[in-house]
Amino acid sequence: MSLQTPARSPSADPPPRTDGPGPGLVVVPARRPGRWILAALVLVLVAQFGHGLVTNPGWDWSAFAGYFFERSIMHALLVTLELTAAGAVLGFLGGIVLAPMRLSRNPVLRAVSWTYIWIFRSVPLIVQLLFWANLGYLYDKLQLGVPFGPGFVSFETSGLVSSMGAALLGLALHEAAYAAEIVRGGIISVDPGQLQAAASLGIPRLRQFRRIVWPQALRAILPPAANELINLLKSTSVVYVLAIGELFYQVQVVYGRNGRVVPLLMVATVWYVILTAVLSVLQHYVERRFARGAVR
Repeated sequence: MSLQTPARSPSADPPPRTDGPGPGLVVVPARRPGRWILAALVLVLVAQFGHGLVTNPGWDWSAFAGYFFERSIMHALLVTLELTAAGAVLGFLGGIVLAPMRLSRNPVLRAVSWTYIWIFRSVPLIVQLLFWANLGYLYDKLQLGVPFGPGFVSFETSGLVSSMGAALLGLALHEAAYAAEIVRGGIISVDPGQLQAAASLGIPRLRQFRRIVWPQALRAILPPAANELINLLKSTSVVYVLAIGELFYQVQVVYGRNGRVVPLLMVATVWYVILTAVLSVLQHYVERRFARGAVR
């Protein structure tokens, strides 16, 4: 005995699918009037702001143009760049040392690193700068010698820590606390299974860090590090409390003489914007270089 399926009639078959609308149908895009109304309002506000920048005499664009490349402003800009570069280099060198200490199995190193990061992230930068500038009040001399014993070499604190030295010291130590967390975040972002595989192959721990962990950690470190560098550039304006002739301090000196506060503040603002834009472009190219071969 055999089973036979009944034949299906042509009328029972499903209708053929069509890829487009049927004849006589017109596709109409969705209309979103709210989006266009909001865009028009934004354009009106932008136009009003631009019109105010051009027509309001309070901005005093002639004074802005006259002081933008003024010699004292350019020298102050150079001081700002020097403080930023020195603070970034010293700060990230300190962060590279503090981050492995924070991840160390040694409880003493881990506690020292944690305490340092906690204190220097808790105290405002301006307070740190004033503290280092008044270090001579606490210690007249600094000595090198036997711990808790006689000293062999001594230095006058007032001559050792000048205003510029206090600014560099404060910026570097403050930056090291933030850089340590950035570096630590990049290190722990690497899959620990790779270290286990490297250890099973007998690769020394230092080579594991140098050849496996660090190249991959850089991809995670670079974006927040560049952001911190930009923040450091703007934080150099705080050293005006030490009477150092950086950009913001010099702008204050100039408008204190001539009373043109707004155009001089705009000079500082535009220079900060330009420097931030340059650092952002450099960040883009550096990230693109270190992202070669990575899946995005």
